[in-house]
Amino acid sequence: MDGTRFLRSGLIHDLLDEATKARPDGGAVRDAHGAWSYRRVDELSRGVAGWLAAAGVGPGDRVIVQLPNRRETVPIVYGISRLGAVFVPLHPEMKAFHLRSVLDDAEPTLIIGGGEAMHDLATVPVFDLDDFWTEVEDMAGWPEVYEPGKILPADVAILIYTSGSTAAPKGVICPHAQVTFAASAINAVLGYRQDDVVFCRLPMSFDYGLYQIFLAALGGAELVLAEDGADLTLLGQLRESGASVVPVVPSLGGMIATLARRASEAAPKVRMFTNTGAALPEATIRSLRACFPGAQVVRMYGITECKRVTIMEPELDQERPGAVGRPLPGTRVVIADTAGRPLPAGETGEIVVAGPHVMAGYWRDPELTARAYRPDQDTGEVRLHTGDYGRLDQDGYLYFEGRRDDMFKRKGTRMSTIEIEAAAMDIPGVRAAVVLPPAEGHDLVVFVEADLTPHAVLDALKQRLEPAKVPASCRVLPRFPLTLNGKNERKQMALLLLGGDA
Repeated sequence: MDGTRFLRSGLIHDLLDEATKARPDGGAVRDAHGAWSYRRVDELSRGVAGWLAAAGVGPGDRVIVQLPNRRETVPIVYGISRLGAVFVPLHPEMKAFHLRSVLDDAEPTLIIGGGEAMHDLATVPVFDLDDFWTEVEDMAGWPEVYEPGKILPADVAILIYTSGSTAAPKGVICPHAQVTFAASAINAVLGYRQDDVVFCRLPMSFDYGLYQIFLAALGGAELVLAEDGADLTLLGQLRESGASVVPVVPSLGGMIATLARRASEAAPKVRMFTNTGAALPEATIRSLRACFPGAQVVRMYGITECKRVTIMEPELDQERPGAVGRPLPGTRVVIADTAGRPLPAGETGEIVVAGPHVMAGYWRDPELTARAYRPDQDTGEVRLHTGDYGRLDQDGYLYFEGRRDDMFKRKGTRMSTIEIEAAAMDIPGVRAAVVLPPAEGHDLVVFVEADLTPHAVLDALKQRLEPAKVPASCRVLPRFPLTLNGKNERKQMALLLLGGDA
């Protein structure tokens, strides 16, 4: 299967249909409970669509899916797409506080999975997998018994709820056309292929995890869905699965590198690690390259509102340190000043994105949509204002410098939490670092996960940073709190400051 082709206006289930035609008996998805071929996933997706239709779900209806990393998720995603309904993935551990907001906002017709909190809060039917999967399997070989009607590429396919600066999660509207274009453009650079085994421990509620389903189908690869488990078994899981492609966030990449350094056996033969969501520290990148000889560590930058922005070509993974790649094929990146005017190469400004991967705004929030998705003054084309800052070099490679909240001035000097965190990660013995800018009640502070003393960390930072950029204090934690997507939980660290002891 040609991974470089584009589905510029396709439907999500087109990805499965084409993969099934190309490799009907090839491995499609595997988890701890078993494996299915592309042919079987195709059959099951039609069974899911039939079951949902019989349960009263129709085109445009939202279906919340709150499951751990189970292989059933794959035919569920495609089955919802076949019906023209809207897939709404939620993390299995989402708390009641946020669940209430999502349930009110999405107004689902039906819910699949969910824990005790979901059963307590939902006012629509909630089905555990065991409640209906036998019926789906029975329907899998039947002729289609539902009438989805005309599904258009512009129709909403997915709502992905993300956390933000507000307390309530916001739903990013992801139409079929944008999703299939984004997946195809990403794979045009990454090149997933038929002999790949894609090891995914990221949750399906995180678009980085979810898109592994689509990328695997585009390449005809096999997807291995790993549930959260003991970190110490990670290296064994990679080896047993035969993983060749591993998407990671910093916490996962750091754990894999640590385990590989300590292992007595040779590391598994991984050909490519990919990274987005939060940048891998250079120390982790170096460790992965050293422990997995020949593996490429691909840096990427993206946000849910357009899926992916840039990718560093895998063959250039060791070039241009600090760069996060060039724009996806068929897309554009502009660095803009405060008035939205393009800035020349080398100057820092807001990252503004345009192209067929720009999503359709925020669900039921026209005000927030209007702030982020703005028409170009000259062409009228909708451009996504990311609120992130960076610069482009003369060759069009992007250097990410921080999110809006990461940029600040201290002692008359403009700086970013990103550069201070990078300096902290350069200190031997520091496993993770988070910097909180000055705010009411505290000056600039750095949190580190390490076995060092705060004094040792600050002394080392004085050797690496200008005086104004050296934090006023350091807090050392044995292990960082993480978000549900595996990122460092900055909000909890801010609460530690308010509470005193870390």
